Amino acid sequence: MKNILLIIGSIFVSLATSVCAETRLNVVTTLPDYAFFAREIGGDRVSVKAIVRGDQDAHFIRPKPSFATALRKAEVFVATGLDLELWVQTVIDSSGNGNIRSGQPGYVSASTGMNLLERPKTMSRVEGGVHVYGNPHVTCSPIQMKVAARNIAIGLIKNDPEGKEVYLQNLKELHNRIDESLFGKKLVELLGGETLCSLAEKDKLIPFLQEQQFEGKALIEYLGGWMGKMLPLRGTPIVTYHKNWIYFVKLFGLEETGTVEPKPGIPPSPKHVTGLINLMKERDIRIILAANYFDEQKIKTVASRTNAEAVIVPIYVGGADGTEGYFKLVDYWVDGLLKAADKKGILNK
Repeated sequence: MKNILLIIGSIFVSLATSVCAETRLNVVTTLPDYAFFAREIGGDRVSVKAIVRGDQDAHFIRPKPSFATALRKAEVFVATGLDLELWVQTVIDSSGNGNIRSGQPGYVSASTGMNLLERPKTMSRVEGGVHVYGNPHVTCSPIQMKVAARNIAIGLIKNDPEGKEVYLQNLKELHNRIDESLFGKKLVELLGGETLCSLAEKDKLIPFLQEQQFEGKALIEYLGGWMGKMLPLRGTPIVTYHKNWIYFVKLFGLEETGTVEPKPGIPPSPKHVTGLINLMKERDIRIILAANYFDEQKIKTVASRTNAEAVIVPIYVGGADGTEGYFKLVDYWVDGLLKAADKKGILNK
């Protein structure tokens, strides 16, 4: 009898779990970063799947039948909304799911409302194979990702209005966690995350903190988090492989002096690489920052010829061990740059 009761109990638990899974909002995202945020905001109310792996180039994903299958069942689909994921429309068309087309309730453009950088004066691919609407690599800025998180929350609420309170509360907690990770808890308590983010986006944060005081100390002394850790690297010239770090570079006050690619998506020619190497030697540039889906040999060759350190990191969540979440990913970037700068003797301690 006891065994029968145990079997019946396990059946009920299995059925309850199955029903719970079926009633969750089915969310599919292009990038794993959006998937991470959707889980943080949605909690137990959502089931989330990302199409792109953390070590893949989102520009050049080859659509697979499994992508269309996933989108066919999706109630919410999150994409950047620019030309980062050039393959998205093909997959949506193949899925036959009209609810996740642009402009429909199930579609979320993560970039809506963002202050985009590098907007071209004319919409043409003459300047490069990608980035015709502005730089789409918005996930490299925690401030831009606060906007993405808000857009995701709005999308979840549209498709699951009963979960509104849960989504808004989780969004509030996520925003606060980003603020404290970026600026440190004390400074967020003193000035508030929105004020700090606004100043940072306008490149006015550091001068403001240097000029203003609290309890006899300059506010800059209260700066913590990623901004505090990266303070010794402000103004440091670096080279990147592709123009996918511009939001990160701007936020943390680095100077991007050149790229291994001559234009976004255009392979480097020997002439361009030679010119870049000469520039790095002239400027004594000691750091090359690159995503780990590019040809490491090319990156390391340029680094070895210029006495620079190659910082090769994943650009998306889960792209390497130790990056199983957005906060760990940014830690990985920051720690990698600081380690490289220290190794090359350019860290202003």
